[in-house]
Amino acid sequence: MSVRIGNSTIAMSNAVSVTSFSAVGGKKEGEGPCGSFFDYIDSDDYFGQDSFERAESAMQGLALQNAVEKRGIEPEDITLMLGGDLLDQCIGTSFGVADFNIPFFGIYGACSTISEGLALASLLTDSGASKITAAITSSHFCTAERQYRFPLGYGGQRTPTSQWTATASGALLVEQGDSAPFVRAVTVGRIEDKGITDANNMGAAMAPAAYSTVSRFFGDTGLSPADFDAIVTGDLGNVGSRLLCELAERDGLDLREKHVDCGRIIYDQSSQDVHAGGSGCGCAASLLCGRFLPEIRAGRLHNILFAATGALLSPTSSQQGMTIPGISHLVWLSDEKGEF
Repeated sequence: MSVRIGNSTIAMSNAVSVTSFSAVGGKKEGEGPCGSFFDYIDSDDYFGQDSFERAESAMQGLALQNAVEKRGIEPEDITLMLGGDLLDQCIGTSFGVADFNIPFFGIYGACSTISEGLALASLLTDSGASKITAAITSSHFCTAERQYRFPLGYGGQRTPTSQWTATASGALLVEQGDSAPFVRAVTVGRIEDKGITDANNMGAAMAPAAYSTVSRFFGDTGLSPADFDAIVTGDLGNVGSRLLCELAERDGLDLREKHVDCGRIIYDQSSQDVHAGGSGCGCAASLLCGRFLPEIRAGRLHNILFAATGALLSPTSSQQGMTIPGISHLVWLSDEKGEF
């Protein structure tokens, strides 16, 4: 059985492996510095559909199908699937994966959904409740703008702290096995709310949650940043990344040399107009599946902490002036099985 370490961290008792992964992206993502990491890039962000919402669903279906084919199995071989997205009632996922006919848990962690999905998939697999477990998520710039901000034709000005929602999806499969990458442990996030109300400053809202989770992992395990090749956060962007490192330094923890943020690396900020960086469920998910998991499998990375971050707001809460709580779930990924 999984072993609880401290108050928030759970270590795997078996060798839990991420056996397949796939990343799909849109045109802007393909033009960025991480474009070569994607399995598929769409030329116009419609993915062959007649609306952006249908395009996001199609993107998820493509990512999952790629992961299944790369593993050499059939969809019916997957025991359980966990997934969600940013759209109301997670329609991107429910319409995107329905035809696969896989037992399904819908989850929501905003932009932290891939960490939440991977953590839960690992625990279910480690316990024996599921043999092959899938986790999937996505985001789409146009669907997010329509739901959370303004119609695309409105032409509203973006603030300097705003981030660009990635048009991207990531899907992965988890099993008990003997091949890297291995999931060594997970740390479950807590909701952190520091009173941020600006819906155009997600980085500030999410940074406290990222620090809370990362610091509790180190406190629970007795490990330090020096034990890891990278500490990867989801989509804090420029503002949130700076705040995360400042929060850590306040408590004597230096993250600067090891910290990498998906929102800062998915786009070329000197040539692509994304203001404070990238965001969205697909930002962290696509880079986890397209860049970091392959790097661990190849042995170029040995140990990383992956902590995607989410802002738990809705259009309703934002319009009513409510604060923006944040959440971050952490997964320790390694090229070795290891034990505590």
